[in-house]
Amino acid sequence: MNPMTPMTLNASTVWSIVHAERAQLVSDLRGLPAEAWSTPSLCAGWTVHDVLAHLLDTAKTSRLRFVRRMIAARFDFDGDNAAGVAAERRDDPPATLDAMDAATGLTLTPPAARVATRLVEAIVHGEDIRRPLGIAATYPPAAVASALAYQARTAASLQGGRERVQGLRLVATDTGVGIGDGPEARGRAIDLLLVTSGRRTPDCTLDGPGAARLLAATG
Repeated sequence: MNPMTPMTLNASTVWSIVHAERAQLVSDLRGLPAEAWSTPSLCAGWTVHDVLAHLLDTAKTSRLRFVRRMIAARFDFDGDNAAGVAAERRDDPPATLDAMDAATGLTLTPPAARVATRLVEAIVHGEDIRRPLGIAATYPPAAVASALAYQARTAASLQGGRERVQGLRLVATDTGVGIGDGPEARGRAIDLLLVTSGRRTPDCTLDGPGAARLLAATG
């Protein structure tokens, strides 16, 4: 059977999923031991508390606020992200979590950013936090497939993974979704999404003739 092509989700569906994922992450982190907040996340140099602060920052960032911040940061995306984390990261992690709880229903995006970026962010950053903490999660298959398709066609300079997957075919063994052409890299859709997004974890198990090349491309 040939793998299926992922469907593009409409904006209202994406926002519904994003809001639910934000709320689920807040629920998952309630009662987290104080020492766990300093656990290194899958984002290099950031703790799980930092990633939560980043999610809070992006949830609150309107188009106008984004433009003003980028001008202030002289269009340094990394510098702007760091400033956003510093601004939203409370001294007391549960206070950051409370602020995230209050922001779960927001529907803000930077200018020119497709709503799919919010879907990628909710799922990938959710795993950035959960996997190091040993928290298991499941995501709507259509949401993961849509996020994977977006990352596969988006340049790494825009936080995508197009260069990593170029010349490969990604096949999700759990959903039957396939993307691209070339030697196959097979695995769970969520693992393909993480690796395409530049994450490496021991539990991201891929196989197929293109697997080694894809894993090597994550650095």
